[in-house]
Formats: sequence, structure tokens, C-alpha cells
Amino acid sequence: MDPEGSAAELQRPTASLGELVDLVALLRDQCPWDARQTHRSLVTYLIEETGEVVDAVEIGTDEDLVEELGDLLLQVVLHSRIAEQQGRFSIREVAGGIVTKLRRRHPHVFADAPVPDDLDRSWEARKTAEKGRVSSLDGIAESLSALARAVKVVARMRKHQVPVALPTEPISAEQVGDRILALAARAHASGVDADQATRDAVRRLESRVRLAEHRPDGAPDPHLRGSEVQD
Repeated sequence: MDPEGSAAELQRPTASLGELVDLVALLRDQCPWDARQTHRSLVTYLIEETGEVVDAVEIGTDEDLVEELGDLLLQVVLHSRIAEQQGRFSIREVAGGIVTKLRRRHPHVFADAPVPDDLDRSWEARKTAEKGRVSSLDGIAESLSALARAVKVVARMRKHQVPVALPTEPISAEQVGDRILALAARAHASGVDADQATRDAVRRLESRVRLAEHRPDGAPDPHLRGSEVQD
């Protein structure tokens, strides 16, 4: 056991979630800045705090992560308080929604269902059924960055076994990062907007996915190039 780590943990202040909820309610009533915030005005802070949580996970310390998770939790509570003041929903309903969802999507934990062979695919199937989605791409956030959206689209199509072929040869994390940086540098040198080019490529892939999802005969992807055949 690390005595220094234990000492640091003991020195951290603690509070219940209820204390935070009450504090935010007080701030909404008595602090001019907090009182004038809206869901839209807080979006930039939500994005910023999410990024800082990522930084804390990847390159920070436990102290950084405790602080940044707290800042992100504040955003959840503040958005919930704004909605509650407008008579729409409360933090208890936010918590109730996720608790209900987790229980519903884990029948192998909360019911007598067997553990699925593919937990990721089972989760996606339940989500698709619950939300009445007709495409594997439905529900992907429009606000994702181009690269994050590309990863999400590829993950969705593979989980749903959409017959669109993509490269599958192994690659290391270091190689991925180096090649993305190299492509960004080449794009800049060539006057190409790398982010825009990626968005365009993702849209083309999405079109192929939707076309494949509606092909009744399971025909191969007509856009498949020989170099893409990996399986």
C-alpha cells in the first residue's frame, strides 16, 4: 500500500450527491451567473469539461481525475436543475432513467437470462429494439468530431454485421497515431482540409452502409476494391 496515496485520499473532501444538488439549487437562486445559464449556454462548458476528463484519464493523476469528474458531474446537476425549474424533469428522473435502462439491458444480471456470447452486439440489439431504429447508424451524435464519428460508424456497422467491406489488417496504436498525423501533414501541405475530407469520406461510407442495409439479396458491396478484401 502506498502511504502517500492513502494520505492524499484521506485528505480529499467528501460530500453526498444530495449536497451537490442542494448547492446547485442555491447557486441558481442566488448567483447571477448561474441563474442566467441555459442548456445551450452550458454546451461549451460541457464539451470543455469532457475533454478535461479525457486528459485526466490519459495523462493526469488521481487528483486531476477527481477534480475533473466533479466538474463534469456539476454539468449534469446544473442541466437537471435548469430543467426542474422549468417543470420538465429533475435529477432524480435522470438517475431513474439510467438505472432503469441498465437493469433492462442487463437481463443476465437482473433476470434469469444467460450471458450473451457477444455482449456488445446484444447491447446494440436491445438499444435498436427499444428505440425503433431502422439503421445501424441511427442515433450517432451529429456533434461528434470527424474522426470520432468515423470510428463510431465503423463500430456500428461491424456490430450489426452490415455487409460493407473495410480493411481489417492489424495495426498498433502508435502506427495509427503516426499515420493520422502524417496524413494531416500531407493534407495541409496539399491545401486539403483534413477534417472536412474525413467528414466527406464518412458520409460516403454512411451511404454505402445504408445502401447495404436495404439490399435484400445480401449482394457484396459494389464499392469494394480489391485492396480492401481482408477476410
